[in-house]
Amino acid sequence: MRLKLIAAVSTAALFAGSAMAQEAEMQAGAEAQAEMAAPAATGEPTDAELAAFAGAMTRMQTVAQQVQGGQPTPEQQAEMAAAVEASGLEIDRFNAISQAVSTDPVLQARIGVASTTPSPAGSVGAGVSDTEAGQFAAAMTAVQPIAQSLNGAAPTAEQQAQMASAIESSGLTLERFNEISGAIGQDQHLQARVGLAAARAGQ
Repeated sequence: MRLKLIAAVSTAALFAGSAMAQEAEMQAGAEAQAEMAAPAATGEPTDAELAAFAGAMTRMQTVAQQVQGGQPTPEQQAEMAAAVEASGLEIDRFNAISQAVSTDPVLQARIGVASTTPSPAGSVGAGVSDTEAGQFAAAMTAVQPIAQSLNGAAPTAEQQAQMASAIESSGLTLERFNEISGAIGQDQHLQARVGLAAARAGQ
């Protein structure tokens, strides 16, 4: 029980770092294409549009890295426009989504869900409901401060009890928490779903 709890907190910390890195990459790409046409399309992006947006951003990373904070050349803008069009999005719609994503953590998290391969059938991740994803996110938020205060040391009986209480208060049993904790490190889609639940909880 003790080792699983600590492992879960480490996994959440790594996931948070990964999400921040992904957000930074998206922001870099968005800044690089800022000289394209101004956004005109409106409306809440669909999951399909967000997946297309993520694909376009991935293809644009090479070009964005070459810009390095300056203004993209006409050739670079053409390459980025081609990447957007290859995704199936109109440039105006891409820019509208880019603008919305830059200030909306929930949209950022939705991109993570839309752009990752669904959890394999029969896996722990595939069996995690949206409610459980939210409960796990809440449990991790409550457990992290306790785990961080340990500085690598083993938790005391009191700290162990505090973590167990935080988990059970989320609505998950300790057994279910440990099942999800054991799966999340190898399941990017499950990570993204938990991240989306956390983002929605933080609204």
